[in-house]
Amino acid sequence: MAIKNFFAGKNGLQGSGEPDLFIPQQGTPQGRMGKLSTLLSRRTSARVDLGEREKYEFEQESSAISSRIEKYKATEYGIGRLLKHPFRVITEKPLKSLFVTVPVALAFFFIGTAIVIQNEGIDALFTSTAIDDLAVFAILIVSVPLAILDFRDSWRTRHIEEALPNFYRDLAGMNDSGMTLPNAVHLVAQSDYSTLTPYVRKLDNEMSWNTTFIDAIQRFRARLSTPLTDRSIDLIAKASKAGGDISEVLRAAAKDSYEFINLQTERRNNMLIYVVIVFISFLVFVFVIYILVTTFLSVMATAGSAASTSGAGSQFGAKVNLPLYTRIFTHAALIQAFFSGLVAGQMGEGRVIAGLKYSIVMMIIAWIMFRFFV
Repeated sequence: MAIKNFFAGKNGLQGSGEPDLFIPQQGTPQGRMGKLSTLLSRRTSARVDLGEREKYEFEQESSAISSRIEKYKATEYGIGRLLKHPFRVITEKPLKSLFVTVPVALAFFFIGTAIVIQNEGIDALFTSTAIDDLAVFAILIVSVPLAILDFRDSWRTRHIEEALPNFYRDLAGMNDSGMTLPNAVHLVAQSDYSTLTPYVRKLDNEMSWNTTFIDAIQRFRARLSTPLTDRSIDLIAKASKAGGDISEVLRAAAKDSYEFINLQTERRNNMLIYVVIVFISFLVFVFVIYILVTTFLSVMATAGSAASTSGAGSQFGAKVNLPLYTRIFTHAALIQAFFSGLVAGQMGEGRVIAGLKYSIVMMIIAWIMFRFFV
């Protein structure tokens, strides 16, 4: 191309058929746009050299981001997590509540006992019913939160396990239709699986970020954390890793879960009668003690007092200490209530801790009976 043709004309179209460079006038909008188009048309980006200030700011920003990430990780494990989410850490597992309730119950009992001894003397340990009341309330302080958390956890576990067969069956059906597992999970995540629904949707979210099915399903298992899900999901993950027919494995897991839930339901229904028997036997025990104390022992105590007054105490027998017998029977009823409830839990649900709710109900019945009616 000739140099004169390069500079000739406003539109730069003269000369050869190749497009010439257009140089607009300075100070006009076309000139500014021409500069921008010239910069954007460069094939290689210009090298940017950072100054000392820019490098320092970049290093400071990177350090701040890293420190925030490390701080966040520290608050998700161990003591840091306990300090950040104390209530969540204490209530996520039922037995963790004992770390709080046991010290509170011991402090309540010992402080209350010290106050009673200060007011009534050391003999209050053997004569005052206030000590018994403090012991009952201390046991309730430990038992009530533990029973509530265990009931909530068992309710969650039961509803999750009841929804598992439908989830596995739907996933197997979608996979049989030709869908990949991520697409099948995404589709079934739109359905309702009761308590399992938020976990399925979180599984879908993880897989949408290109997380592998095995990693996502293992995290899914860790979040659910029930005996049935641990067994079935571990089987699914191993089958998927081995490259087998995942649909058949999902159907097998669905069938196994369904049979497991049926057996649990049948066992619970069959053992319910024994739980009722435990309650009835406790109520009979309390009723017998009530009749014994209010009729026989009270009459014996009255007769013994009258005989002692008339001087015939040696012929009638020793004086009946009614408060002592009442306290002994109270202890017997409370002990019977607590351990009968634990037995009912083991028989009805297969777990001793599940019987705490029965123990609490029976202990309250026994305490009210002997404090307000005997």
